[in-house]
Amino acid sequence: MRPGQANPDARALRARKASALKGLFEVPGDKSISQRALILGAMAAGETTVTGLLESEDVLSTAGALRALGAVLVREGAGAWRVTGACWTTPAAPLDFGKSGTGSRLVMGAVAGMPIRAIFTGDASLRSRPMARVLEPLTQLGARFEGDGPKALMPVTLHGAASAKPITYQVRVASAQVKSALLLAALNADGISRISQAALTRDHTEKMLSAFGAKITVGSAGQGETIVLQGGIRLKAAQVEVPRDPSSAAFALVAGLIVPGSEISLPAILLNPRRIGLIQTLLEMGADIQITDRRISGGEEIGDLTVRHSQLKGVTVPAERAPSMIDEYPILAVAAAFARGQTVMMGLEELRVKESDRLAAIMAGLAANGVEADESDNNLTVRGMPKVPGGGTVATHLDHRIAMSFLTMGLASENPVTVDDVTMIATSFPDYEGKMRALGAVLEGVKS
Repeated sequence: MRPGQANPDARALRARKASALKGLFEVPGDKSISQRALILGAMAAGETTVTGLLESEDVLSTAGALRALGAVLVREGAGAWRVTGACWTTPAAPLDFGKSGTGSRLVMGAVAGMPIRAIFTGDASLRSRPMARVLEPLTQLGARFEGDGPKALMPVTLHGAASAKPITYQVRVASAQVKSALLLAALNADGISRISQAALTRDHTEKMLSAFGAKITVGSAGQGETIVLQGGIRLKAAQVEVPRDPSSAAFALVAGLIVPGSEISLPAILLNPRRIGLIQTLLEMGADIQITDRRISGGEEIGDLTVRHSQLKGVTVPAERAPSMIDEYPILAVAAAFARGQTVMMGLEELRVKESDRLAAIMAGLAANGVEADESDNNLTVRGMPKVPGGGTVATHLDHRIAMSFLTMGLASENPVTVDDVTMIATSFPDYEGKMRALGAVLEGVKS
């Protein structure tokens, strides 16, 4: 199936206006941390144990690729995995990452620092995503690659460095994936590498590298930071407890805010300061969100959230907040549709290279459901209204976050909202439908 073609196995779903949503909503483990736990465990000496792992399609695709590279990964129970690291070898067949942009790009980084060759591929959505911005910096360590066209679309053949060289590199676009790929490549370089970024992005890789025994320091540099990594040191196995994913929590969080009478509890949510841009924005919009029992788990801060229905107001979201909530703009746009006044979201260029062109998909989904919005210079303006008409069908473009965001809209809009495909939701949230229905959400299958 090529990008833009309909999924022959597509399953449409419709969300209708719900009564008050009530109850406990336990979201799965954080996808970013789950991916990194498996990858670093596969690179480390010894046996790493992981609990709370998100067993989604994205993470399982990465696990399969790591096995093909020589690591041993054993599932011992729900969310419980044992990973025995190895010296990676050239895989016998292409590495298929499904839809996982994070898994593929981080493994590209690791492979780039090793004297091996690997072919990277994935499904239609992943093959349409540009890889050049990750691959081109990796050539500075001595890696080479061949991809499709100037954007280096998959399938990509990556030749790792025969002898990786340390680098000093400034990441031009705020991207945790690019930064992380460079750090993983630099692990095998003979010397000290310095990776700088002008804006702060997710720091899960840095935190986890430290837990696995890497010599890594992070220092402020203007609005950004510089990361210094000593190469040539083999990682050591660790124990990783994966906290619950704030990106998956976002859909129930916003549903609780926009459906009258709702009160939802979300336990043990990751509260890393670089992942809570959505919560910060919703609080500025007047959301009733309480955070209790803040604590540290596995080096990351977590806490319990309670959300209640609230009358939201429009705000301006500055561009510098984008890295801390880049995956949450689709659901924020839905929240903004129900807010008083207009909400302006700035600096959204990264949305154009996600699972879909998310900015275009958001605009189309809002228009299909009677919500006024404008997009210019990578900024999005949504004009809220007392009653969102709904009634539209949203093209998801194989993007799980677009699907879940507009299903959330349908729970509070005047007319039902239909999304054309929900099969890809399993990439990040396998039990999404069951958990939402348990709160009282009205989700109906649509006959073709």
